[in-house]
Amino acid sequence: MADSELRQRVVYEQQRTDAGNHVPQTVLPLESTPVEKPAQPPIRHTRGDMVLCVFLFVASLAVRLYRLDSPPEVVFDEVHFGKFAAYYMRREFFFDVHPPLARLLVALSAWLAGFDGRFEFEDIGLPYADYNVPYLFMRAFQAVIGSLTVPLLFLTLRATGASVPASVLSALFLLIDNVHVTQTRFILLDAPLVLFMLFSLYAYVRFYTLRYKPFTLSWWGWMVATGTGLACTISCKMVGLFGFFTVGSAVIIDLWGLFDIRRGLTIRQFTRHFCARALALIIWPIMIYLACFWVHFAILTKSGPGDSFMSTHFQESLEGSEMLAEAMELHAFDNITIKHRNTDRFLHSNPETYPYKYDDGRISSQGQQVTAVEEPDDASVWQIIPIDPVDNEDGSFNETRRKIRHRQHIRLLHVPSQSYLLTHDVAAPLMPTNEEFTTLPIEDLDQAANDTVFELSINGQRDTSTKVWSSRSTWFRLIHVPTRVAMWTYPGADLPEWGHGHYEVNGNKNALDRTALWYVQDVYPDPNSPLYEKRLEKPPPRKPKKIDFLDKFFELQHVMLKQNAALTEPHPYASRPFNWPFMLSGVSYWNKENANVQVQLFGNVVTWWVSTAAVSMFVGLITADILLRRRGMYQIPFAVRNRLLNSTGFFAMAWAYHYIPFFFMGRQLFLHHYLPAYVCALLVLGGVIDFFAGNAINFPVSEPGPFLTADRRRPRLRMGTSKTLWIVCGVLAVAAIGMFVFLAPFTYAIDLVTGERVLRRRIVSSWSLHYSL
Repeated sequence: MADSELRQRVVYEQQRTDAGNHVPQTVLPLESTPVEKPAQPPIRHTRGDMVLCVFLFVASLAVRLYRLDSPPEVVFDEVHFGKFAAYYMRREFFFDVHPPLARLLVALSAWLAGFDGRFEFEDIGLPYADYNVPYLFMRAFQAVIGSLTVPLLFLTLRATGASVPASVLSALFLLIDNVHVTQTRFILLDAPLVLFMLFSLYAYVRFYTLRYKPFTLSWWGWMVATGTGLACTISCKMVGLFGFFTVGSAVIIDLWGLFDIRRGLTIRQFTRHFCARALALIIWPIMIYLACFWVHFAILTKSGPGDSFMSTHFQESLEGSEMLAEAMELHAFDNITIKHRNTDRFLHSNPETYPYKYDDGRISSQGQQVTAVEEPDDASVWQIIPIDPVDNEDGSFNETRRKIRHRQHIRLLHVPSQSYLLTHDVAAPLMPTNEEFTTLPIEDLDQAANDTVFELSINGQRDTSTKVWSSRSTWFRLIHVPTRVAMWTYPGADLPEWGHGHYEVNGNKNALDRTALWYVQDVYPDPNSPLYEKRLEKPPPRKPKKIDFLDKFFELQHVMLKQNAALTEPHPYASRPFNWPFMLSGVSYWNKENANVQVQLFGNVVTWWVSTAAVSMFVGLITADILLRRRGMYQIPFAVRNRLLNSTGFFAMAWAYHYIPFFFMGRQLFLHHYLPAYVCALLVLGGVIDFFAGNAINFPVSEPGPFLTADRRRPRLRMGTSKTLWIVCGVLAVAAIGMFVFLAPFTYAIDLVTGERVLRRRIVSSWSLHYSL
């Protein structure tokens, strides 16, 4: 930019600052009169770009297919995702915390390869050859998906006007990143996740360049493509929500600019823009997300290992469900065992009493202990005792009145001790805010009869429901009638030594707590009933119940979120987000005992550290520019600064959205969770290298000023190249390739023979390696 133009820009910027005028920097000329918005020439990738794309894809595929059969055994999370493919082949319902699209793609590869689903990938290290598993095709399928990401990253940068050297370097950094190579060589979910995430960014860049040609076919096409990419990303893993945050923030900023009266849009025109974006970026993605689950449910129609996570209502929709085969209506005087839904513990009691005084000095009732145990025994059997008469007035049997229904009042008799379940206004051992559960001897019933009365509340039923209580298929709450507390236990409720480590059972004052649900596991019918023999007979096969798709969908969403948040157990290879950008730790995927061959998830140190430095440099650059501009110093030319914010700033925002939220998560986290953010960091790298090492933006020769060309079209913002740019990119590329080769034994399971050679590759002291001296 010429000195006169720069001075003109400084005066204009100062006038805007003084007037508090927030005119969009990229569209208004120096005149104060609003003008029609200039149109930007459409992006057209050159033939050279497409040749480079083909080369990058072929090279990427070669890197990922090399030694694909090594190791020929189950590796790390192939245990889970390969097993899920087996369940899809057998159509058995399973549960996972992730949405189904990536798993469906794994299942598709298995189906195309002719996998029969008999092998369940049970343990790391199981040899595939012994079970005729087509693991090479399944791995190659993921490798192809991962390889597509590399040229797509190149095209994304080129679409923003980045130079060829910077774009190729960023793509090369992904091509030879050891983490991305490892994650896309095995039967895992990250290859499609990263591909769809990057595609959504690319599509939005293409859509944004058409913002001055609204409602054209191309404009609609790229906006719908953006929504499709976002939907596919979140359909792979829930972290795809960060992509919605990224694009959503950019769309909000764009709409805010359109709302400015100086843009010349009427309210009706603005509403059209808003509705179009809502349709393509919200409604359309929701439809795709729902479609993925529809396919998931349509395939998994049989009972499987995921049944226990779902409600009995859900389980009754599956073929061969235990709920269909073994559910039995409960009658008065039946003996039963009761199991807690969340902890899988059985209601239990024993003759031992609560201690006179707890450790905190509180006094107990010294009543008989009521606890929850992992395995049932004779002390876990309870009898249903009705409050009202159940037989006819002449004493004859009445089957209808003996059935137990929703909202009916009952007592539970502990069979071994012949005492009634009871709760009262005494603080529980571990949770003083809740009520203690104990029992009352049958001979003392007259002393506290009301405290032994409970109301059966069948989950999901209305007050007017007459649903009959059944074993296995009915979740229920047992609500104490006088105090309205619900019988409850919870994970981590281990009693001290006097309680033998059993779980505490207490009265939860929140009677509607979702975790206060129980169900009857086993039933021992009343032997005095005339129907005793009939009830012992195995019922005829029942057809699965039809359940509305949305009911199944919303239940599964709730369970997924709940189980995802519950993944808090420590793991030897878990790591916190601060470690990831600096590659301070990795993950051991596979190793051979007493040998120096292993698969480790370590990133290419050069590419990770350089990309992290690029993000830091961008943040520092923008911060310094903001401070300088507040003092009237405009060191960065307007067009260059605008391009930097609109392209590199967008990618930096994507990096932040895909990285920072992990700091607020309490669940297990691993290095591969940073992979989407790493790809965004590479996009930032391309813009930063261009800014520091490339030439200024090339304007057309016919341009009369720094903002508009003679035909009032915005100039194509293409960065020029310089010797410095080529040298910087060349040096970084050589260093990255060298580091990739140096760490390749951990990526390809190459035997290093000696422990000394293994330790020589420990670049960071905190890396954990397997070796044999």
